[in-house]
Amino acid sequence: MEFPLAFGLQKTGLPLIVTLGRLKNLCFLIDTGATHNVLFAYVYEHLKNEFKVLEDKQNIMGIDGEYKETPVIEATFNFEGTDYTSSFSVFDGSDAIRQIQEETGVQIHGILSTDFLVKNKWILDFDKLTIRTTD
Repeated sequence: MEFPLAFGLQKTGLPLIVTLGRLKNLCFLIDTGATHNVLFAYVYEHLKNEFKVLEDKQNIMGIDGEYKETPVIEATFNFEGTDYTSSFSVFDGSDAIRQIQEETGVQIHGILSTDFLVKNKWILDFDKLTIRTTD
């Protein structure tokens, strides 16, 4: 699979993907600097029944630079015909997300981290501005 990132980059300046399946139309930011996948709390609250709550808790650094303990959930979404299951920290990033939405008109529902990219063998081609998988 090869997916162009051009639309998200042109619209928002951010590498974005939009999911399909049961969790359709969720917009995730691909963040190569993030160490944990994040699902924003407002999405979790709205779609609670679609996620499996895990026993784990994670400490992640918030936007303010402070560490926060977050619950961890498991989510499955479909992207370009393939189902992906991964764990996500449920985090309240309302202020940052609101700012992005006001500036771009796009609502972001979560973040896919480097860990997700590596586990799923997604390769970001910065020259072509694409995501490629090794399948």
